[in-house]
Amino acid sequence: MTLESPKPASADAGVVGLAVMGQNLALNIADHGFSVAVHNRTTSVTEAMLAEHPAGTFGPGYRGKGPGGLVGCESVADFVSALKRPRVAIILIKAGKATDAVIDSLAEHMEPGDVIVDGGNAHWDDTSRRAEALSAKGLRFIGSGVSGGETGARFGPSLMPGGDREAWPVLEPIWQAIAAKVDARTGKPIEGAAPGKTVDDENAEACTAFIGPGSAGHYVKMVHNGIEYADMQLICEAYDLLRTVLELSPAELSDVFKAWDDTELDSFLIEITADILGQVDSKTSKPFVDIVLDRAGQKGTGKWTSVASLDMGVPAPTIAEAVFARAISSFKDLRVSASEVLDGPESPEFEGDRAQFVEDVRQALYCSKICAYAQGFGLMAEASKENNWDLDFAEIAQIWRGGCIIRAALLHEITLAYRERADLPNLLMAPAFVEAVDNAQDAWRRVVATSALQGVPTPAFSSALAYYDSLRSARLPASLLQAQRDYFGAHTYERVDAPRGEFFHLDWPEKERPEVQA
Repeated sequence: MTLESPKPASADAGVVGLAVMGQNLALNIADHGFSVAVHNRTTSVTEAMLAEHPAGTFGPGYRGKGPGGLVGCESVADFVSALKRPRVAIILIKAGKATDAVIDSLAEHMEPGDVIVDGGNAHWDDTSRRAEALSAKGLRFIGSGVSGGETGARFGPSLMPGGDREAWPVLEPIWQAIAAKVDARTGKPIEGAAPGKTVDDENAEACTAFIGPGSAGHYVKMVHNGIEYADMQLICEAYDLLRTVLELSPAELSDVFKAWDDTELDSFLIEITADILGQVDSKTSKPFVDIVLDRAGQKGTGKWTSVASLDMGVPAPTIAEAVFARAISSFKDLRVSASEVLDGPESPEFEGDRAQFVEDVRQALYCSKICAYAQGFGLMAEASKENNWDLDFAEIAQIWRGGCIIRAALLHEITLAYRERADLPNLLMAPAFVEAVDNAQDAWRRVVATSALQGVPTPAFSSALAYYDSLRSARLPASLLQAQRDYFGAHTYERVDAPRGEFFHLDWPEKERPEVQA
């Protein structure tokens, strides 16, 4: 079909970028009763979308709002003129220079008070820069994390908006309507959304809220993705342990993960893992997981989280190990060559209680997941202080309970923990998690010990346990490390019997080695 000139100021919001995510988000908005202007650089993409979703194909709207629809726009100028003021233009394109180009083209036609929303996976530094530049032009900017993949975008994502606080009331009705919904009492996702059908429940809470000023929204989305890396790696290590040590088949492991999904491990990632392990390859009749090359890809957001933790001096070792695990998987040829040269343990047949080991791995997975979340929330806490964001961690955990990739029952417990104590120093210190880890740590330690003895790599499990043990240690060997630094570099040290903040140096070359105060 050929695009017609849109009626001026007829659309409630607009979406630029009609790849899978952009199209699905636009359809989600239209299903909730909003008129949506849509524009893509390649006009044929816009035409095809309108042909597939003509007027009258959308549902009755959200809470009686009425049916929405799409308004096709051939040019950026047409797109902007089609939007009601204050205009809301949502960008969903590949992060980087392309985003800058689209923002610049929109800004040429928009007026003070209009809102630009970047829903891509932008680096938070880029979001800060864009917000400052647009503010100088009188435009309002929001960087919003959008999690849940294409299905989430279509039927209910987790949305993490941050930026100009005055822009939030303009965007809020749309984001509240289209976000995933969870039951306020249980935290469980409310299912049932479909094309033309929205989710409405008197007990529903929307998985979105204003995160904070500046680039807070994209920063929180970055940390979400870092936790996602850790969560996925931990699940893979649990799978590898049970398959290697107990020699369970993928089909048997599918049943194990299905059973785990009915415990405190209940989550989207556990659910899809059970489904994947039960899948058979149609070409070879082998388990599907066995025909997938063991080489993991990544888009960089886990790396961003790890770099941010290093830059701020906040420990997030399990997230970093998950990134490194993907990196080492990419060296497939090297690993194949090394496997022919490097020997491991003889790996005797497992003689313990098999059912108990399965349970031990389940408990180790739960403890390690808590540690990964503790690291992510610790990083956000430090970033919040440094940037004056005043992040609400109960609200962030609540947003993640539905729609996003890491949605899990655990997040409801995290929400309750931060509601009980907003200034919680570390998630592991919440009473519920103190008890949970205390009850499971023997199993956790047996699993990590078994992995070492059997030669099964568990970098995420092991780093999570080391993080826990480091956190609970009132004294660490850093005393020796700091003495070493003073010895070779005169970096000074603090004394345990002197006030904090007073530094000393030992004159090591001298025979008597006198101490001087720095």
